Amino acid sequence: MEVLEKATLGAGCFWCVEAVFEELDGVKSVVAGYAGGRTKNPSYEEVCSGKTGHAEVAQITFDPRRITFGEILGVFWAAHDPTTLNRQGADVGEQYRSVIFYNDEAQKAIAEESFVEAGKGLSSSIVTAIEPLAGFYEAEEYHQDYFRNNPHAPYCMFVIKPKLAKMNRGEH
Repeated sequence: MEVLEKATLGAGCFWCVEAVFEELDGVKSVVAGYAGGRTKNPSYEEVCSGKTGHAEVAQITFDPRRITFGEILGVFWAAHDPTTLNRQGADVGEQYRSVIFYNDEAQKAIAEESFVEAGKGLSSSIVTAIEPLAGFYEAEEYHQDYFRNNPHAPYCMFVIKPKLAKMNRGEH
């Protein structure tokens, strides 16, 4: 019987995060959504207004026998700049913050250890938050599998595609 776990991570635009994690062996699904805010069932427009407190996140369902939570976090640290507050590239706002939402005390401990390891050797301090997951709201359908469904959209061509190429070359 397959036992799956979930990781919920914010690392900038959820289109980018989703595209990175969909490529990993052991990942069963990735869902774009919102977490960490005050509003129940927020819309994309509400989240973008900055008034809900939510982050754009990807909720990753994975097989821990094939990829661990720690390995997921290794990719997380490599896939974005965890030293920029409320920003990734040209995407600016609280909804683009770097955050790990944990599901239990075991994930919290792994996240905290990973945070310390990721910070070694960096010239700037990591600003990534580590918070309990209090709720996850799936984003609208048009945000799901965005890169797969829109590979020629400008954001995909100029932001996501180069990020995936960099990750695939191991340039972290």
